[in-house]
Amino acid sequence: MDWTSYLTRAWDAVAAWEASWGAFEPHPSLALDPDRLTQALHAYAERLHGNYPFFHPRYAGQMLKPPHPAAIVGYLAAMRINPNNHALDGGPPTGQMEKEVVRDLAAMVGFPEATLGHLTGGGTMANLEALFVARQSHPGRTIAHSTEAHYTHRRMGEVLGLETVAIPTDAAGRMDLEALEAALRSGTIGTVVLTAGTTGLGAVDPIADALDLCRRYGCRVHVDAAYGGFFVLLAGEDGPLAADVKRHLRAIGGCDSVAIDPHKHGLQPYGCGAVLFHDPAVGRFYRHDSPYTYFTSEALHLGEISLECSRAGAAAGALWFTLRLLPLRADAGLGPILAACLRAARAWTSRLHRAETLQPYTEPELDIVTFVPRLNAPTASRLDAAGAALFRRAMEDPDDPVFLSVLRVDSERLRRVVPGLVADQPQVRILRSVLMKPEHEAYVDHLHTRLAAWAADVPGLIPPIP
Repeated sequence: MDWTSYLTRAWDAVAAWEASWGAFEPHPSLALDPDRLTQALHAYAERLHGNYPFFHPRYAGQMLKPPHPAAIVGYLAAMRINPNNHALDGGPPTGQMEKEVVRDLAAMVGFPEATLGHLTGGGTMANLEALFVARQSHPGRTIAHSTEAHYTHRRMGEVLGLETVAIPTDAAGRMDLEALEAALRSGTIGTVVLTAGTTGLGAVDPIADALDLCRRYGCRVHVDAAYGGFFVLLAGEDGPLAADVKRHLRAIGGCDSVAIDPHKHGLQPYGCGAVLFHDPAVGRFYRHDSPYTYFTSEALHLGEISLECSRAGAAAGALWFTLRLLPLRADAGLGPILAACLRAARAWTSRLHRAETLQPYTEPELDIVTFVPRLNAPTASRLDAAGAALFRRAMEDPDDPVFLSVLRVDSERLRRVVPGLVADQPQVRILRSVLMKPEHEAYVDHLHTRLAAWAADVPGLIPPIP
């Protein structure tokens, strides 16, 4: 598909609307010298070539990928106008689009139509808003999250002046419910943060079981589904996810709030996160006055339910446009894309089980694969050096690189997959791959073959990363 033509059509469509308001001459101070523009554009393009190839399936490292071309078209068209979705007069069409996509996301996770929510600059801001509402709902109470939860919860707790407590996890990286209940018995916890797709392992906390437990102790439940939220689309009875994962993802609909990042599996550009609240009455915590802002409509302005002020209307427009083409469905749109990523992770893990030089660390619940080199007489320090060396060897190969990421895990926990491991240091760097592009499904064999061959030669040949 020639997306260049669609980009041109989007640009021209907005230009025609601009012309309908009457011709005028741009101010001469805005003029640019054509030669300098050409030189700057050339230099800019050269600088951009210094990025890793996030678009290519050989990039299997962090949670990074370009947006779908449809999102680029939608963003470009709105960006030329540059609406601001803080107040309705700052972007009437994109403000309405934002309300529509919020309803779409709410329906996806099982929240009611009256859900209160809005788009954010990303998952960090979405989680900050959820913790802000938690603080206002239960002042002086502690926030609990798992040790595998994103670091943003502790940081945002500090911003909000909230005490946070980390709950241990099981071997698969999911919150330990016995440890959670022991913490809840203290009576000091007001909100529990559960994670649907940890950023390290892609683990899904036992949301359904934890929700019942939290309700018995009168706690709010917030779900950080920034990474794994869209996998709810695969959580139907016939969905390809594991049965317990499906049950816990479906339980999100009974929780108090949820954060989702469309700029991850929603195929959007940065930044496009979202926060949703089950009870619209929490909007009272956002109440504020702006005598020069909210005056064109009696309807709710998005800035009246947001801690952020200026927000890109183009983000809402791009998401709205994308979801018209790739709807939130299991059998079409985003569903088959997610299913391909899941199959890729399972296929690679299956190969790792049979490999001579590599072995899996955990079984993937979503689309993140973690693995370690196989060593004779393994020690934590040797395994750490081997993992770091393989990471560098793969990334720096001049002809056919593979881009991975690294995850630090406790040496004691690593013993469950590396029998006889001598824990001569507390942590080990293992290898991690995020297979969030559907093209990875057809590229897994190549990724594995390359890494398995390198792993046979790497230990002791390349110094570990400082």
